[in-house]
Amino acid sequence: MARVMSMRIFPLATAAAIGFTLLTTGCSTVDKAQACIEANRVITETASKVAGLVNDPKAMEKALEDGSAKLQDVADKAGNTTLNDALGDLAKRFEDFNVKDANDAVDAAQKVAGDAAKTVETVARECT
Repeated sequence: MARVMSMRIFPLATAAAIGFTLLTTGCSTVDKAQACIEANRVITETASKVAGLVNDPKAMEKALEDGSAKLQDVADKAGNTTLNDALGDLAKRFEDFNVKDANDAVDAAQKVAGDAAKTVETVARECT
């Protein structure tokens, strides 16, 4: 009887261990889901900050740098090539902005809004 019981418990214990390992070691589905949530948060947060800083070019430049770094971090963990590329590209565009004055800030805010919207569409497609 003990042997029969252990033969039934072993597969259950193995399945539980594998499930736990996948969750804790980075199963790509879990990584992708988390990356999708984080990507949308970072994109929205950065675009919102930038939109509110059109009168402060220096602060806008900093917000773009911070947003770029956060996006690149999410891209590196995405576990999905298309998602990784889209986030990495947006991070690079944020990084490439050179906001010297109010005119640059207005232009940057408009471009950030458009670029962010396109990337959110890509994230939505990849995360469904």
